[in-house]
Amino acid sequence: MSNAIHSEWNMLSNQFADVAEQASKSVVAVHGGRRVAGSGIVWRAGVVVTASHMLRHSEDIEVTFADKSRQKASLSGRDPGTDVAVLRLGGANPGVSIDPGGADLRVGQVVLAVGRSSLGDLAASAGIIARLGAAWQTWRGGKVDSLLRPDVTVYPGQSGSALIDSRGQVLGMNTSALARAAAITVPTVTVERVLSEILEHGGIFRPYLGLAMQPVPLPDELAKQLEGERDSGLMIMQAEPGSPSAEAGLMLGDLIVSINGHPVNGIEQLQQALSAGKRGDSVELGYVRGGNITSAKVKLADRPRR
Repeated sequence: MSNAIHSEWNMLSNQFADVAEQASKSVVAVHGGRRVAGSGIVWRAGVVVTASHMLRHSEDIEVTFADKSRQKASLSGRDPGTDVAVLRLGGANPGVSIDPGGADLRVGQVVLAVGRSSLGDLAASAGIIARLGAAWQTWRGGKVDSLLRPDVTVYPGQSGSALIDSRGQVLGMNTSALARAAAITVPTVTVERVLSEILEHGGIFRPYLGLAMQPVPLPDELAKQLEGERDSGLMIMQAEPGSPSAEAGLMLGDLIVSINGHPVNGIEQLQQALSAGKRGDSVELGYVRGGNITSAKVKLADRPRR
């Protein structure tokens, strides 16, 4: 290797090390009842974001800072759907808050995953952004605002680590719990949304109708009466007593054919429409009862936590 190439390589290597070291000031180890600790990110002063699946005993949580000091933390809430958990630091040290990023990301952009071991030592891996995509719903039912998949290694215990760019800005939280055999980064915009709702309400709003439904084919005559192309609807098999749908008058045997004026052919369509709902929102469900097409306004409620 020539001296010039060696010099450039050494300079680039030092730049990566400097960026990782700077970002690591906001990265902690999280001990939450598992033998292998996870990582966490000081998102705001006194507030840590970590991977929900790494926490087992919410009453016994500690974090380890860069200087190896430990501090108790309490669980403010968690969203298994996005694998985001929010902790409140219980001591005098509020931690060093992140520098958030995420704008103008590109496939192929070099990134670093920065976390901590169970002893609080710095751990990092390098790679590139392998894929970017639109908003998607996780298999756990959570909504992620945009797909961010890095080609980096997230070692066991490193869920909750930070993905950073070349400027040291945090692009999101890494987790191994949302995709099989691959790391996914929950982007900063999603983490911020989930964190804000947890701190304000203690959890994420999951719109709830209180219905058990089954897709059924529409009779030809009924399909002709309804506007738009559709060949099926959702038959109500059960309306939970006291649920939003029951309060709105929906009952066993009703056939749901639309939500807010848009055709509904399957449960997934209905769930996607509901996922955009916020606290206090109402939806209009079009349904068929006794051959008559009518509608009911249903005020969304939060899904009961069990």
